[in-house]
Amino acid sequence: MFETAFNGYNEALRSQIRHWLTEDIGNGDITTASTIPAGSQSKAVIHVKESGVVAGLPVAQLVFEVVDPSLRFEAKVKDGYRVEKGTVIAVVEGGTHSLLTGERLALNLMQRMSGIATKTSAFVEALAGLPVRLVDTRKTTPGHRQLEKYAVRVGGGANHRFGLYDAVMIKDNHIKGAGGITAAVQAARAHIPHTMKIEVETESFDQIEEALACGADIIMLDNMSAPQMTEAVARIKAHSPHVIVEASGNVRLDTVRGIAECGVDVISVGGLTYSFQSLDISLDLNEKKGGTTTA
Repeated sequence: MFETAFNGYNEALRSQIRHWLTEDIGNGDITTASTIPAGSQSKAVIHVKESGVVAGLPVAQLVFEVVDPSLRFEAKVKDGYRVEKGTVIAVVEGGTHSLLTGERLALNLMQRMSGIATKTSAFVEALAGLPVRLVDTRKTTPGHRQLEKYAVRVGGGANHRFGLYDAVMIKDNHIKGAGGITAAVQAARAHIPHTMKIEVETESFDQIEEALACGADIIMLDNMSAPQMTEAVARIKAHSPHVIVEASGNVRLDTVRGIAECGVDVISVGGLTYSFQSLDISLDLNEKKGGTTTA
């Protein structure tokens, strides 16, 4: 499933990887060039130094492929697997210069993506048994949105809109700029295709009633308390059962289940992609060709 997630995106990702490699390598990897004999061949193992959910193996493979197509990358697990400390997740063999040149970028991407997947998995586990969808937001690292949102899916979550282009989300500043919720929804409805939904961010019951009256498809409850959300869901579903209710704001691992129990359909968590702990992953040269131990 996840191994094919980059179909159609590989060329764009290759271009980004080349840019990131140029940023790191510049005129050349001076340390490797000056210390490792030309033509040296090695085997490297990539292993995790703490438990977590792995994400980004296809991306790491692509990094090494861009650095040197002759490198041989073998994943030992699949994205989405939960692994324990010490697990070898991949082996890479080939030119030592190429291995060491691609090492940091491959690890950086995997560590960040695995951290996101691990955090997302914890939220998903906290919601076990409840009919609610956990989604991310647009609070992603510029240039890394596709990778970070992929990592959320690997962790068991789902994606909210990818950008400003694929859904209408009317937030507080749009409401102010348009002159109210009704004006904003009417203007959006006249502008967008009939297949696109409109979401409205609300902060009060008055705003919820207005959003319902003007036909919003999704109503976001922003930073509301549990009692407020419970009442809001009851009002919304009584008026329009088909309207999707999303909760957002101040969602933490210790609060997410209580929020879900208020009856919302979706919970969005920006922290999945902007406030996470990268998973500690390392690459070690453990054998040079011929059996000489190097680490």
